[in-house]
Amino acid sequence: MDQSETPLEETRLPPGQYVPRGQPVIHYGRVPTFRPATWEFHVMGATASGEQYRFSWERFSELPRTTVVADFHCVTKFSVMGNEWSGVSAATLMELAPPAPEVRHVMLWAEYGYSANIRMSDFARDQTLFAMELEGKPITPERGFPVRAIVPHLYAWKSVKWVRAVEYMVEDRRGFWEERGYHNIADPWKEQRYSYQEEPGEGPP
Repeated sequence: MDQSETPLEETRLPPGQYVPRGQPVIHYGRVPTFRPATWEFHVMGATASGEQYRFSWERFSELPRTTVVADFHCVTKFSVMGNEWSGVSAATLMELAPPAPEVRHVMLWAEYGYSANIRMSDFARDQTLFAMELEGKPITPERGFPVRAIVPHLYAWKSVKWVRAVEYMVEDRRGFWEERGYHNIADPWKEQRYSYQEEPGEGPP
């Protein structure tokens, strides 16, 4: 390894995180079965048109692709650096299914009713992606195949595996782990791990 790369990686490591050997895999529940004939991706909630959008697997997989290289920070304190993800950007999705002007939050929905909420300002960032490939290969089932959300500047529970829908919201609601004591925003640079750390205005009323 070129030693000149080491300081750069260290500056990208948020406080309290470490770089593990390999690439650990953590998820809640069992790995779902992918059925392409019936799989759909929905965009719902407060859309600009009031319409609810549906994308079949064939249509979704043919949308324009974006590649993002980003670090991955798990709330359990490991970080995997420099991952190359490819998929559909949030920007592309918002062009096809625009949110209403008053939308301030997004809920990401996955298989089995799992969910994670993020602010629209986080969703709209350039690196937010609905990834289908990791390092040039389809994501493996345990990592979220066929599609997982990638929100790399937040803790990784916000990067929902097996994602199936985006819900535009005018008012914030907590998702699965946020209802169970995790921080509503989840900024790793501020170590926003748990809800008791929330400042006024960082969570729903």
